[in-house]
Amino acid sequence: MDLLSHEHYCTAIERLTDELRRTLNGADLDAHVPTCPEWTLRDLAVHVGGAHRWAGEIVRTRATEELPEEKIPDFTPASDDPAVLDAWLAAGAAGTATALREAGAGAEVWSWSWDASAGFWARRMALETVVHLADAALAANVPYAVSPELAADTIDEWLQIVSFAQAEGDEEAAELRGAGRSLHLHATDVPDAEWLIELTDDGFTWRRAHAKATVALRGPLTDLMLVFNRRLAPGSDRVEVLGDAELLDFWLERSSFG
Repeated sequence: MDLLSHEHYCTAIERLTDELRRTLNGADLDAHVPTCPEWTLRDLAVHVGGAHRWAGEIVRTRATEELPEEKIPDFTPASDDPAVLDAWLAAGAAGTATALREAGAGAEVWSWSWDASAGFWARRMALETVVHLADAALAANVPYAVSPELAADTIDEWLQIVSFAQAEGDEEAAELRGAGRSLHLHATDVPDAEWLIELTDDGFTWRRAHAKATVALRGPLTDLMLVFNRRLAPGSDRVEVLGDAELLDFWLERSSFG
């Protein structure tokens, strides 16, 4: 699996945040987000902006341990004024992208993951924004689109996160095992955008491949990504499930952390 370039992720953080800001412009910020039912649109925006600033400060300071929220400058917007929120989102994304560019992908910094580098945070923040932009678009009832390379990378990264969680002993992810069962994701609009996930007695493996599986999820790449991130129901008429639908539900239910 080849990652996108460090600059691609930095640019995506800024561009996707601009799209989020346009989505929020004029929307009811007190509206609830269907895919994150405990949040309003304002809560979602504050979460995204806070995550950007947190990751940016980790990279800027070359942190060697997790930083608490109170150590992050301007971690939350100064008021509930929509104009203040908009400017805060823009400044946070720009500052984080600048910190990431100045550090370079290989800079060593703390992370919770398998990869303690600035490059990890560039990718993580870009793809975090991919998914939460979808949440905002659904709540605001506006169209949502993401580039094929970012949609595919979001699936790749989520598989890495679930695998990492399983290795670290997460109770839900630990149940994703059982030899002889497999899942196939097949994008119908992007060549070679396919994934085969094979459950084993010890856990699961995955690779980009076309193969027959216990259950297959077919549809446009963006919709596959949304299903896989539990932003679109697998029963949606935008995708097709072939085979053992209960296995797909089993996977989605046990990869719902994070």
